[in-house]
Amino acid sequence: MPAWKATALPSAGGVVLEDAGRILNRDPITKTAAGIGAGTYVLTISCDGGGKAFFQVSLDGARLSEAGAACNSSRETARIKVPAAGTLEISTSSVDAPLIYAYQLVPAE
Repeated sequence: MPAWKATALPSAGGVVLEDAGRILNRDPITKTAAGIGAGTYVLTISCDGGGKAFFQVSLDGARLSEAGAACNSSRETARIKVPAAGTLEISTSSVDAPLIYAYQLVPAE
């Protein structure tokens, strides 16, 4: 997994939240980060294995954005506007399991 992630995502400093792994069934995989500041962020996502993966971004339980990626090792990006400081959550899911995924969230430049 680390070798694939290294090629699937760009190297970036200031990563706020990131994850990589396998989706083995339709259950979402969720990761959170507390103390995220207000601002604009860039979510870079990738997956491999066929089908599509979905990434839902929430702040303190309120959905901010949703993005999807075709699982052909292409890289997609989405700009996420976080209106206030709080706990950010990214939930990853797919109906096309099994597949591998990776994402990273960094402040927009």
